[in-house]
Amino acid sequence: MKMYKSIILLFVGMLAFTACDDALTVEPRDNRLTEQQLFQDPATYRGLIAKAYAGLAVGGQAGGDGDADISGIDGGFSNYLRLYWNMQELTTDEAIIAWNDGTIKDLHWHVWTDGNEFINAMFSRINYQIAVCNEFLRLSTDAKLDEYNIPADLRADVAEYRAEARFLRAYSYYHGMDLFGQMPFTDENSDPAAFPPVKSRTELFDFIESELVAIEDQMVDARANEYGRADKGALWMTLAKIYLNSEVYTGNARYDDAIIQLNKVIGAGYSIPSDPYHNLFLADNNSNGSQNEFIWTINFDGLNTQTFGGTTYLTHAPIGGDMNAANFGVNGGWGGIRTTKEFVELFPGMENSADGREAFFTDDQELEIQDVGRFKDGYAIEKFRNVTVNGVAGSDPVGDFVDIDFPVYRLADAYLMYAEAVVRGGSGGDINTAEGYINQLRERAYGNTSGNISASNIDLDFLLDERARELHWETHRRQDLIRFNQFTTGKVWTWKGNVQSGTTTAPFRNILPIPAQEVSLNPNLNQNPGY
Repeated sequence: MKMYKSIILLFVGMLAFTACDDALTVEPRDNRLTEQQLFQDPATYRGLIAKAYAGLAVGGQAGGDGDADISGIDGGFSNYLRLYWNMQELTTDEAIIAWNDGTIKDLHWHVWTDGNEFINAMFSRINYQIAVCNEFLRLSTDAKLDEYNIPADLRADVAEYRAEARFLRAYSYYHGMDLFGQMPFTDENSDPAAFPPVKSRTELFDFIESELVAIEDQMVDARANEYGRADKGALWMTLAKIYLNSEVYTGNARYDDAIIQLNKVIGAGYSIPSDPYHNLFLADNNSNGSQNEFIWTINFDGLNTQTFGGTTYLTHAPIGGDMNAANFGVNGGWGGIRTTKEFVELFPGMENSADGREAFFTDDQELEIQDVGRFKDGYAIEKFRNVTVNGVAGSDPVGDFVDIDFPVYRLADAYLMYAEAVVRGGSGGDINTAEGYINQLRERAYGNTSGNISASNIDLDFLLDERARELHWETHRRQDLIRFNQFTTGKVWTWKGNVQSGTTTAPFRNILPIPAQEVSLNPNLNQNPGY
């Protein structure tokens, strides 16, 4: 079992967290202070919520993921975003990896077991993040604030932080529900000495929904919070995600509810920049206009958020072969991640493609993947670049760590989700409105109206492919393929099933296994079917 570091000790003794944004960075506190003195300092609560955000971005308490949060796996490998990306992308046609690190290749091959260390780390990372949020909520109750004589002005800030902690906890439970189905359940009132009870997928759905609805009015208004902190926009998108996938999670369609939430998002003032698509994934995407599309981001800084996960992973790992790392603002490539020919084929006439979302590096790369371990087998993808719009490299002078913020949610996704919910029969939406939304994205991609479509073109097949073209490598593909019944039995891609030409796989793999050691330690957990 992955052992988590003592959350309370981290909170009280190590409030020197690298936060998700410079504005949330907290200086080290004097550990000789009493608990009451510590919690009378307004910076303490800010540091605690910064730790909850930082848990999504970094894998440990020191730079480069040192002093890892969970044991049994390298701190860089155990980075939350890196693990989640692997679960949602390496298991699909969008990404394949050359490395021989443990059982990493089993993800793309669809031959993973309940002993897969990356799946195990994802399960642990989700639970760790939930524990961090629970501890913040325990330490910031009204009773605690009374005990520490916290003044009214600070209590207002703490109330905002508490809502965000509940949001972040629900967000991680959403990942657990999506990946594993069932999850051990704890909240701020749980007995740490007891085996956690287990919630089913439907029970998790109900909890996530009720939590998000309960805190909506307590969250900062959309686009009014500090960049990188969650607000009502992030909450609405998370609700829309669970409603769009409700048939998968609960067996009940909730497309009407998805449209309600998406209309809130779309009406909140986000916009699609007219600048090129690839500006969204540059080192200055927090200030080059891309931020106007971002609903919520996980922020990275080459000097202050040093991790080998996150966008550092997504910049270094896809560089290899004849690619020049300097063009990506980093000091070298890791020769790992490429894509399959099936994804390449989503861009018709790729060699002369006018679709600006196409970002394949093909020089001396083979379209066909004969050898998974050979980087030059498979086209590379050049999506994340640690340079500004002016070509200036990121802030880390060594070139190890990047400045690219990761868009958890952006307006383009909301537009495509809206169109899908309408096509699937949701009321409250309009197919002609969906046409306009999609053409905004395609006009940015093509630079003109030559790629525009009409409402009659918008069906489920088109939307699945358009989501891949617009949102590839942004942690959506596995979930999308499952929702469209194409993750296991319905679709084949290169090396799926550990067969070069690909094969279908058993539908039980739509849910990942519960780690074997977790099942053996918690009598309330049962293994998912098929494992």
